[in-house]
Amino acid sequence: MDFTTLIKTRYSVRKYKPQKISDELIKEVLEAGRLAPSAVNYQPFLFIVVNDPEILNELHSAYPREWFATAPQVIVIAADHKASWKRGKDAKDHADIDLAIATDHMTLRAAELGLGTCWVCNFDPRIVSKTLNLPEHLEPAVLLPVGRPEEVEAPPKKRKPLSELVRFNGY
Repeated sequence: MDFTTLIKTRYSVRKYKPQKISDELIKEVLEAGRLAPSAVNYQPFLFIVVNDPEILNELHSAYPREWFATAPQVIVIAADHKASWKRGKDAKDHADIDLAIATDHMTLRAAELGLGTCWVCNFDPRIVSKTLNLPEHLEPAVLLPVGRPEEVEAPPKKRKPLSELVRFNGY
């Protein structure tokens, strides 16, 4: 699939078939995240694959949506604030930016492989941290369910026109 088709057809999947994804396919998705660029190549993130039903159930309590419980596995993407690059002039922490790039690479690779994902950011991070026994410097930032989508066809995208998003040489 060419890149333009990929970005036009990828969508946030909110209903999954119950079958688990093979370790080989999950590894392909994770490898895409590992290869993503990051500030100073520090790679300040950790990918935690959750496929144990008991742990998945606990994660569902952090984001109690019925559709979320249909995902056969979830990749928890955590920012490592000890390892992130901070900009010298204002100490801006780039962990969230780097993590977002890695997550996007994973979502696109998953779509290319015929898998569905959905960025989930509206969850209780305390529950996720406790469930996964995360140290304080790791912040769970994204829950990324991964599975075979029930619906194969992408719904229409709602996007602003380019003219509302682009300026040249200033505001």
